[in-house]
Amino acid sequence: MIHLKLQVGLTHLQPFAPKNKVLIPLSRNIIKPTYTASSLVLLAVYFLVSSCQSNKPEEIAAITNREEIPSLIYEEFESVLTDSGRVTHKFITPKLLRYDRKEEPYMDFPNGLHVIMYQEDGEIESQIKCRNAINYEKKGLWELNIDVEAINEKGEVLNTEQLFWDTKAKRIYSDKQVTITQGDGVIIGVGFEADENMENWTIKSPQGDLEFDE
Repeated sequence: MIHLKLQVGLTHLQPFAPKNKVLIPLSRNIIKPTYTASSLVLLAVYFLVSSCQSNKPEEIAAITNREEIPSLIYEEFESVLTDSGRVTHKFITPKLLRYDRKEEPYMDFPNGLHVIMYQEDGEIESQIKCRNAINYEKKGLWELNIDVEAINEKGEVLNTEQLFWDTKAKRIYSDKQVTITQGDGVIIGVGFEADENMENWTIKSPQGDLEFDE
């Protein structure tokens, strides 16, 4: 199990999968059932009933609103996404909260996320890390926030504060300031777009570059 030290970012976790792909939770995942929505709601109702003071309807509704309570909590979560038996992605996170009762279900990664993408030969193709992430399952969209860092096969490193990953279009993009570090310098700009393995990237509004002395 890899434990993240999120001084910088590299990340990804995808609990939904296309038809021919299977997400396999690894056996070391720790599930905290005592914090599921059902148990928390029952506990809240117990205290409401046993309380001597009356409660307003809106207070009761707020406490018993199951949508606001995660249905599952995973700790030290690690999963792989496979395609025809081949591992394509690995997702690692210290904590995962699943909200599947909301109108737009999502998964929250409050303590960071690390995503590793693999080539067909099993070699690492790219990686992403961040301090916080949200996965909107129906949209197939990941929102990666705070100290986001991505690195591709060439060793080019992207740093930004927010990055979106559209798994349906297989694109990553950002409207924030970005920094691309290459072997001989740094490119700074606003706005970024690339394919999901961070190849063929474009900075929409370049603001300058720095070159390193040999």
